[in-house]
Amino acid sequence: MIELRDIQKTYRIGEIEYPVLKGINLEIEAGEFIALMGPSGSGKSTLMNIVGCLDRPTGGQFLLLDQDISQTTDDELARIRREELGFIFQTFNLIGRISVQRNVEVPLMLSDVPHEERKARALKLLEAVNVAHRMNFSPLNISGGERQRVAIARALANDPKIIIADEPTGNLDLKNSNEVMNILTRLNKDGRTIIMVTHNPEITENCSRVIRLRDGRILENA
Repeated sequence: MIELRDIQKTYRIGEIEYPVLKGINLEIEAGEFIALMGPSGSGKSTLMNIVGCLDRPTGGQFLLLDQDISQTTDDELARIRREELGFIFQTFNLIGRISVQRNVEVPLMLSDVPHEERKARALKLLEAVNVAHRMNFSPLNISGGERQRVAIARALANDPKIIIADEPTGNLDLKNSNEVMNILTRLNKDGRTIIMVTHNPEITENCSRVIRLRDGRILENA
């Protein structure tokens, strides 16, 4: 499903180059639940951005769903992000001025899904993560755990094959962290591929592999 071949990423500031990824080789099969771990500055976020088609590598080859991403246009990358990938962020990234239900509908609007179908699909997803009772609330008026469950529902709106979760429990207490991890585990058992960045080894129990990075390289892949 995902193959990274000698992926490199270097940022340039003025005349100075900063290598962040230094030859990443990695294969991820359909249905895996992958945890990316490593200290700050190890390259986790940069690698996640490349896998999520939010950034392009400086060198190497990235294959996603049998497509060479290095050869795709920006419009095609946008389509892949919209239809094939679902994103969950530590800070939720919900829109406070619209309702919970409308937040879940946003990806469907971008995909031109008709209004009534959007509403029905959003409600079904909110029910699946046990937060439908908050559908008419602003995200600003619900708890952190509820916000993250709304964010998961939004990530699932276009029925993506791959879920990319960046520290999905980072802002949550233990109870809500467990609830979020139970949802992600259930989604994985239903066949979705999940790639999760985390600093917390306690939440990797149900992951199929833990990949540890340091200084832009993979140290451990098991």
